[in-house]
Amino acid sequence: MTRSVHVFLALLVVGPVTAQGPPWGWENTTELSFVSTGGNASSSTLGLKSALTGTRGSNTFKLEVGGIRASSALTTRTATGTSASFQVSEVTTSALTAESYFARGRYDRPFGVAFAFAGAGWDRNTFAGIQNRVAIVGGFGRAWFEGDSGRLKTDLGATYTIQRDVQPVPGADEGFAGIRATFDASRRVSANADLTSTLILDENLESTSDVRGDWVNSLAVAISEGLALKASLQLLYDSEPAFFRVPLVDGSGAPTGQDVLVPGERLDSVVTLTLVIKL
Repeated sequence: MTRSVHVFLALLVVGPVTAQGPPWGWENTTELSFVSTGGNASSSTLGLKSALTGTRGSNTFKLEVGGIRASSALTTRTATGTSASFQVSEVTTSALTAESYFARGRYDRPFGVAFAFAGAGWDRNTFAGIQNRVAIVGGFGRAWFEGDSGRLKTDLGATYTIQRDVQPVPGADEGFAGIRATFDASRRVSANADLTSTLILDENLESTSDVRGDWVNSLAVAISEGLALKASLQLLYDSEPAFFRVPLVDGSGAPTGQDVLVPGERLDSVVTLTLVIKL
C-alpha cells in the first residue's frame, strides 16, 4: 500500500470525526453467522460483518469490516490385522476451503437531492486469486427518493485501484484508474421485513475489457427492536479473473516439473443466513 493511500485512509477516518460542528450520532450493526458439522464429516464456517454508521445532520460516514472463513476435515481410516481380528486407525486432516476479508469506509455530503462522496477500501480473497486489493473512490450521486418505505440512490465516481494477485502475471500493471457506478435500493415489504439490493460496477479504464461487479440482495426480518434475521445472496463477477498456477503433466499423467497459469472462474456466489445485532 503506498504512502498516499495511507494518508487518504487516515483523512477518511479522522476528517469526518474531528470536523467542527454538531456532535455525531453513531449506530453499530453486527452480523454473525456460524455453521458447524461433526461426526463422519466435519466442517465449520464463520462469518462476521460490522458496520459503524455516523450521522451529523444530513452528512453520513460509514465504516465496514468483515470476513468469511470456512474449513473442512477429512478422516481417513485404515485397518490392520486379519478380517476376523483387526484394529482401526484414523488420520484426520483439516484444510481451509474459503477465506475472504474486507474493510472499507465512505463519507457522503449531500447538496439537496445530490451528494458528493469519497471512500477507500481493502479486500483479500486468496481463493479467488487476490492477495491484496486497495481502491480509493470519489464522485457524485443522487438520491431519487428516500423515506420510511424505502430508498433509491445512484452514484458515479472515479477510482484508482492497486491489486496484487496470489500468482501475479509477469509484466502486469498492478495500479490502474477506473470508473465505478453504484445502484443502492431498499424496500419495506412488510411491517418487520426489508428487502435491499446493492449493485457496484467497476470499469478498468486502462483495460476496458476488465469489468468487475458486486451484487448483493438481502431480506432482513426483525425479531425484536435490536435483533433481526437476514438472508443474503452475493454475486461477484470479474471478466478478467486472477490466475492460478497449475502443475503441467504429459499425456500419460506424469508430472513435467513445469507450471502453467490458468484463469479462475468469472463468477463467485455467497449465500449467508445471519443474525443481525443493532446497537
